[in-house]
Amino acid sequence: MGITITEPVQPPARLLDLTRLVSRAGRVMTGVDRVEHAYLDRLLREPVPLFGLVRTSLGYLLLDGAGCAELLARLTTQDWPEPDLLARLARREDPLRAGAETVLRRVTLSRAIPALLGPMLRRHLPSGTVYLNTGHTNFTQTVIDALRSIDAARLAVLLHDTIPLDWPQYQRTGSAERFAAFLRRVGAQADLVICNSEVTRTDMARHLGADSVPEAVVAHLGCTPPAPGTAAEGPWTGQPYFVVLGTIEPRKNHALLLDIWRDLAPPAHLLICGQRGWNNAEVFAALDAGIPNVHELPELDDAQIAALLTQSSGLLFPSFAEGYGLPPVEAAALDVPVLAAPLPVLREVLGDIPIYADESDRYLWASRIRQMAKPMAKGYRAQPDEAEATQAGFVPPTWDAHFKAVLTLI
Repeated sequence: MGITITEPVQPPARLLDLTRLVSRAGRVMTGVDRVEHAYLDRLLREPVPLFGLVRTSLGYLLLDGAGCAELLARLTTQDWPEPDLLARLARREDPLRAGAETVLRRVTLSRAIPALLGPMLRRHLPSGTVYLNTGHTNFTQTVIDALRSIDAARLAVLLHDTIPLDWPQYQRTGSAERFAAFLRRVGAQADLVICNSEVTRTDMARHLGADSVPEAVVAHLGCTPPAPGTAAEGPWTGQPYFVVLGTIEPRKNHALLLDIWRDLAPPAHLLICGQRGWNNAEVFAALDAGIPNVHELPELDDAQIAALLTQSSGLLFPSFAEGYGLPPVEAAALDVPVLAAPLPVLREVLGDIPIYADESDRYLWASRIRQMAKPMAKGYRAQPDEAEATQAGFVPPTWDAHFKAVLTLI
C-alpha cells in the first residue's frame, strides 16, 4: 500500500499587521522592522490573498493586496506625501508617520473606529483567515476580540525575545509591564507562536509556564546582507576601524567600548552606526564630549553600512542580551570578523564563528581589539589567535528556509 502525502492546507486569506512598519516610516529600520518588511514582501508573492491591518490615531485601516503593495513600494523609496489635515492634527510631532497614514487612507479597502473593527473585518475577510503579528505591536484585546469574531480565524504571533522581562533595568518606563501583558495575551490567545530561536522558545516557556505555552515553531530569521555601496569616508579611511551596529541603548553596552577607547586607546577607530535610543545619558554625554577616534554615523543606509563592514577590522557586539542578533549574522555572511559577548542565541545561530569575550571584561575586549586591528596583509584580516574558528563557508539562515517552516503551519 502506497503512502499518501498530503500538502498543507493553505488558508483562504492572510491578514498581516503592519502597524509597526507604518509607525517607523522614514526611519532607519531596526531588526524587528526588517522582519515585518520581509513578511510583507514574501506574503505579497504568495498565492494566498493578503490583507494588511494598520492602527492609526484615527482608527483602523484595512488594506487589500494592492494597498499592501503600495506600502511596500513606499517603504522602498521612502517617498511619503505631505500629510493631509487629519494626519497633521493627529501626528503633529511625527510628519513622516503622518504622511504614511495619509497615503494609506487613500488606498485603504475600509476603515473603522475601534468599536466597529470586528464588523469591518467580518465584512471583508473570509472564514479561516490567518492573522500574523510580527512586530509585538497592536496585539491588543480589542484586535483579538475582533479577530475572534471571524469564523475559524487563527492568530499567529512572531516572538522576538523576552528581554523586557529578563532585563527590565534596560527598558523604558512601563515597557516591562506592557510586555508582560502582551506575553500573557500571546499565551492565552495565539494559535501559533513563531520563535526566532530555540532560546526564545525556552524563554517563553519559562515565563508562561508549561501549561500556558501555545503551539510553537522555531524558525531562524533569514539573513540577506545588501550589496555593499559606497563606504562613508572620514578620519578612519585607510586606517584600521571597527563597526558597532544597533540602537544606542544600555542593553547594547556601548559603554564598554567607549571606556576602552577613552582609557585604553586601541590603535583603531570606532564607528557607531545607529540612532540614539533611551536611558543612556552617560553614553550620550561621553559622545557629545568627544572621544578620540570614536565617530557617530547614525544616518547610513544598509548599503553604506555593508560597505563599511567589508572594509573594517571587524564588527563589535558586546550586547548584554539579544533575541536573535542580526548584525553578527549579517557580518559573518559578509565574511567580516565578529567579536561578541557569549550570548546563547549567538552560539545557537553562529556556533564558533564569532570571537567570544565576556561583556564585563574590558581588558580582554581591548586585547582582542588590538589583535584584530593589526594591519591587513594581502587581504587577510588579522585574527586574535590560531585556535580561532574560521567563518569560511558560512551559510547564513535564509528567508526561504524560514518561510518553508512557517507557511506550512499558517
